[in-house]
Amino acid sequence: MKPDYLFVYGTLLKGVKNDMSRFLAAHAKFVGTGSFQGKLYQVSWFPGAVVSSNTQEKVYGSVFKIDDFENVFKVLDEYEGIGPVPSASDLFKRESVQARLDDGTPIETWVYLYNRSVSHLKWISSGDFLKFSEEGGKLF
Repeated sequence: MKPDYLFVYGTLLKGVKNDMSRFLAAHAKFVGTGSFQGKLYQVSWFPGAVVSSNTQEKVYGSVFKIDDFENVFKVLDEYEGIGPVPSASDLFKRESVQARLDDGTPIETWVYLYNRSVSHLKWISSGDFLKFSEEGGKLF
């Protein structure tokens, strides 16, 4: 069974003002904030995350319950650079991960993971895109 939740950590975060974050807010219910085991990188004006095997490394973000799974993900997949047929050359890939809400509740959720090499990218050690942006690493 596929999750009905989406974990976001960048330009789709609750409170970020752009057309796609407003689209998500209009088609999903905000559940809460949380994290998943991963590393966050500065890709360009936006971040990218990858899963990490280190339990100390976290990516922080927002969890939404998706109302209309098929239509919402059709729009978001295109926004995230995923073609009609996902491929290794896509900018991101959508995968299911185990996240934790801030109260400790585990939740199975979709997340858009960066799908290319991170070897040349700046690591955002806090794992928090908004904190990074506020500290001068403005990406949007």
